[in-house]
Amino acid sequence: MFNALTISQIFVLDQDQALDFYVGKLGLEVHTDADLGFMRWLTINVPGQPDREILLERPGAPRMDDATADQVRELLTKGAMAGTLFFTTDDCQKTYETLLAKGVEFTDEPTKRDYGIDCGLRDPFGNAIRFSQPL
Repeated sequence: MFNALTISQIFVLDQDQALDFYVGKLGLEVHTDADLGFMRWLTINVPGQPDREILLERPGAPRMDDATADQVRELLTKGAMAGTLFFTTDDCQKTYETLLAKGVEFTDEPTKRDYGIDCGLRDPFGNAIRFSQPL
């Protein structure tokens, strides 16, 4: 049976803009950026954790036809087809302030919960991102 989860996927409308956000602002690193001809295989990971990648995928071939890709892009733009990523941090407040200074827009400020301190933001495409500091 399975022994690891290695790649998760979210849709983005523009992979270069996604790189600017995820690498330039959030501090993740590029794992793979390969032109496969029929698509750009673009994955990122948390620095030091190359065994867990996030695929930043543009809706389109080979997974879907043009009409379906158009529908997915429309739903993504409306925020109706967003994915969610969860990260952890050692200091939620400091991470929040660092990202806020870089112009990241948050949906939730750091809040203490039963499980830790967490907050939330959205990427430029509507995908939800949460990060928490476990107690």
